[in-house]
Amino acid sequence: MKNIIHFSHANGFPASTYRTIFAELADDYELRSIERIGHDARYPVTQDWPHLVEQLLDDIGRSYEQPVWLVGHSLGGYLSLMAALKKPQWVRGVVMLDSPVIAGWRSSMLRVSQWTGLDERLSPAAATRTRRTQWASRDEAWRHFHSKPAFARWDERMLSDYIDFGIPQSSLDGGRSLAFDRRTEYQIYKTLPHTLGPRLARGAPVPVGFIAGTRSKEVRQAGLDATRRATGGHVEWIEGSHLYPMEKPLETARAVQRMLRELERGA
Repeated sequence: MKNIIHFSHANGFPASTYRTIFAELADDYELRSIERIGHDARYPVTQDWPHLVEQLLDDIGRSYEQPVWLVGHSLGGYLSLMAALKKPQWVRGVVMLDSPVIAGWRSSMLRVSQWTGLDERLSPAAATRTRRTQWASRDEAWRHFHSKPAFARWDERMLSDYIDFGIPQSSLDGGRSLAFDRRTEYQIYKTLPHTLGPRLARGAPVPVGFIAGTRSKEVRQAGLDATRRATGGHVEWIEGSHLYPMEKPLETARAVQRMLRELERGA
């Protein structure tokens, strides 16, 4: 029987965007996920994401009889760690993909910047408010994203799945619409947790690993001191930006496999 990975996606990118990574892991693991976190009215987006953590835990509680591995990218990494803090008996371990723990003076700065609105300058939040939501065809959506520098670095299999699942057909004439509600995406950015540091002061209750992008602006902003303490030094690097899973899906899958084996040996 295969071990189970419950995967949680980054903000704005439905879980099916990561199918290339899932396929690479499928020989050794069973992959499951919530397709679009934050889109169920029972779990609203609020400060520090308690209801999103509840959504993840409710799905885990319904789906599994044994502890599972939690792997998540960005938003998904934070939710995975917070779920493990609440229900460690349900979790074998956590692998966070470029979700650096914000603690100390940086968490204080985040709290102030959220209050003043300055956080929008440090995250993609502002851009989400006016994000385009409609395209006339799949080809138009492909051209639109492929022309953007950030998306141009993506593996084409990942971009293709993002177009198919993140911008699905919404009309009989082939028109496409954004699947991830931009107001939800904006609110998730605006309510990024700043309370993880104290909650991890005595370490994490389960093994935790972190895989960072060498060119990640998010890692530079947050630093890695708190993350290294939370992971006990289980940190690996992949060449790429915050979105390195989209840029290097096969390398990401292999790094996740290595990290899971490392955490299992340590446990």
